[in-house]
Amino acid sequence: MTPKRRQVLLLWLLLCSGVVTEGLEPITTTIAVGMAATLTALLANYRNIYFQFYECCRPEWIAFNATGLKVDLDRKLYGQHIASRIILKAVNGFMNNGNPKKPLVLSLHGWTGTGKNFISKLIAENIYKEGMESGFVHFFTSTLHFPHSSQLVNYKSQLQQWIKGNVTNCERSMFIFDEMDKMHPGLIDCIKPYLDYYDKLDGVSYRKAIFIFLSNAGADSIAKTTLDFWKAGENRDDIELKDLETALSLSVFNNIQSGFYRTSLIDKNLVDFFVPLLPLEYKHVVQCAMTEMVARGLEPNWPVAEELAKDLLYFPKSEKIFAVTGCKTIESRLDYYI
Repeated sequence: MTPKRRQVLLLWLLLCSGVVTEGLEPITTTIAVGMAATLTALLANYRNIYFQFYECCRPEWIAFNATGLKVDLDRKLYGQHIASRIILKAVNGFMNNGNPKKPLVLSLHGWTGTGKNFISKLIAENIYKEGMESGFVHFFTSTLHFPHSSQLVNYKSQLQQWIKGNVTNCERSMFIFDEMDKMHPGLIDCIKPYLDYYDKLDGVSYRKAIFIFLSNAGADSIAKTTLDFWKAGENRDDIELKDLETALSLSVFNNIQSGFYRTSLIDKNLVDFFVPLLPLEYKHVVQCAMTEMVARGLEPNWPVAEELAKDLLYFPKSEKIFAVTGCKTIESRLDYYI
């Protein structure tokens, strides 16, 4: 064996098999150790460069911005004082806890266009550098990913494997389930163990993951409470979580059309917060339109925003207080008015 090949072999043994160097020749050992140190330094530099350009489960790509989340909720989410307060405290407390006892589980409820998906987006953008485009943010839509009731057994197995695989890859994974009100009852129970108070399951810890459920279920009870406050001449900002949470959780739990129907996630108190999103009023729609103009780089135009808001449908029919579609159609409708 040539000296060069011998050095390569010794280097390989040092790096891969952990062999001790006591029995090696002093000169050969020095060369091998020197080469190993050089190679280690090169690999470290390569890893650092790689991590700068390719997303990985490291602080360079996953770092919670509490200030950013607060600013976004204050400036971009309209008419949702309860949701803003809960989300900020819940996410802030969870992300700053180095050893949480369970994953963070949030269930957001309200009419279309009140901000459920938008809140999920804000949370993702203030945790992951890539936001919703991050490889560690996983979005499921019931009607798309779980359409057939006949495949319920397969869906359960696939969902469990998908969550386990992704959390194994990165403990700071986020899972968002949209259209929970259209999910087949019983399906979501398959992930109950991952949301519970376990240190590890089959060697995997789920305690630093985030699960967010989005649903229209319970929207009627939220709207009723909000309307009652309005009829009583009270300010909507005086509505508190306690005025809504109990009725909301019961409504969702007992709704046979909901994916949360009789679910163990609620029965075992594994949902940390039921977050009610109030129906939006005319003034909130105007604010959304103004924000969309700014996002497009346009000069904010209040009359245009008001014209757009006036053309939307409102309920109840007699009072016409709340926008039927909230702010959901603002982005697509604005082109017609500018």
